[in-house]
Amino acid sequence: MINNKKIFLYDSTLRDGAQTKGVDFSLSDKIAIAKELDEFGLDYIEGGWPGANNTDTAFFKKAPKLKFSKLVSFGMTNKNTISLRKKFNELKKKFKVNTICIVGKTWDFHVNHALNIDEKENLRIIKSNIEFATKFFKEVLFDAEHFFDGFKSKKEYALDCIKVANTSGASWVVLCDTNGGTLPNQVEEIVKEVSLHIPGNKLGIHCHNDTENAVANTLAAVRSGARQVQGTFNGLGERCGNANLTTIIPTLILKMGLETSISKKKLKDLTKISKFIDERLLRKNNSSLPYVGESAFAHKGGLHASGIQKHAKTYEHIEPEIVGNKRNIIVSNQSGKSSLSIKLKELRFKVNNKQLDFLIKKLKKKEFEGYSYDGAEASFELFIMRELTKVPDYFKLKSFQVINEYKDLKDNLEANNTAKANVVVKVNKEYFSNSIGNGPVNALDNALRSVLIKSYPTLKKMNLIDYKVRILTPDEGTKAITRVIIESSDENKKNWSTVGVSSNVINASYIALKESITYKLIKSKIKSAFEK
Repeated sequence: MINNKKIFLYDSTLRDGAQTKGVDFSLSDKIAIAKELDEFGLDYIEGGWPGANNTDTAFFKKAPKLKFSKLVSFGMTNKNTISLRKKFNELKKKFKVNTICIVGKTWDFHVNHALNIDEKENLRIIKSNIEFATKFFKEVLFDAEHFFDGFKSKKEYALDCIKVANTSGASWVVLCDTNGGTLPNQVEEIVKEVSLHIPGNKLGIHCHNDTENAVANTLAAVRSGARQVQGTFNGLGERCGNANLTTIIPTLILKMGLETSISKKKLKDLTKISKFIDERLLRKNNSSLPYVGESAFAHKGGLHASGIQKHAKTYEHIEPEIVGNKRNIIVSNQSGKSSLSIKLKELRFKVNNKQLDFLIKKLKKKEFEGYSYDGAEASFELFIMRELTKVPDYFKLKSFQVINEYKDLKDNLEANNTAKANVVVKVNKEYFSNSIGNGPVNALDNALRSVLIKSYPTLKKMNLIDYKVRILTPDEGTKAITRVIIESSDENKKNWSTVGVSSNVINASYIALKESITYKLIKSKIKSAFEK
């Protein structure tokens, strides 16, 4: 039973998240993300480890003034008192740090093999470091590294480590499942025992996701008394990542009835912040994330769509708007009348039963040919428009030619590939254009847009951001039918996807590319040059 309902939220995206493969925060990234997290209303934001790298050092020098969150500096235990004093003085005076999290060893295996010191010496170091830190900082957290491994290996010693941190003045003792190998039932039992020695209002949990249990382990710790939860947005972190705050926060509030610094009203910003962080890091959003992913409230099967049409609760555990997300009805060969009917209503098309039957028949035919509108909703909208209204003819491609040139550079280990494209395009008159690119599709896109931008300047702000190819008939070898899906983005960071199908991969790419350009011009309410 959970007695104290207040849970404190500690974000380590800017420090733990930086250890993610492929993630490299710039100074401006860290400042922008810190501002977003502060505006959201988290209790703690761990900014990094000043002195460990230039970016973290620069961040603490130029850290934004936070309105709500406490900015936390990370560090580790050190047996050298002179070095500690110098470091703490610098953090306090130069960087204006008031809160620090100090990581220390609590697993006898690490003490003996990583630090190469005896266990009593490690206890002395933890005690002196925490006591010393309390003289410099308003709040000191102790991150008990590898605590769960230590508890399973030598329980009494692991407990001694966190008890000495507690009695030495740590505001929070944070139990860390550093290797991510502990299971929820083990976490629940261990935290229950720890809470007999350290009160829950001083107990935190920090889980890694190596067994896909980081969120479950965090919630298990909360059930057993931990009152602070640590994690990262979108589950960023080393190896398999950290406990995902975009899942933990709404679960604590909506499912467990607990209080956090985030109000239910603020919860609607959750999806926006999740996407903002991915965009800053040039990462593709994980569509399968609970609560905030694009697929979190997506319905593909006809049975599901039929249920949703009658009542959202049939296949949704919460209203998507609560976390700033939205419902998505996917039209595919799994769909029936209900799915299509909901989607048409969403797109503001009114149809009768006869038209609905006609569209389903046409849709099945297109899918038989290889088209899939699951993940290419812009093409689906254009398909409906072509059947029910009219799609403007913005341009006509009279011809195109694409050449891929390969050069073996003798003095370079990498070969050089350059693609060239020639196009003849009619807008209000015929234009010839040629261009180069780092691949045939890129070259074709460049050549095409160099012409179209003259008549449709808004295309300057459109970018191709993803390109996927799928072979539909692999048994036919090089004659196989190919499906291409292109994802595009505009100046408002709105993304849309289009699809093309052909036995020629370049033709399939052109079809998807034309669809993308057409969709952008329609949404921008641009008149066709042929109509002017």
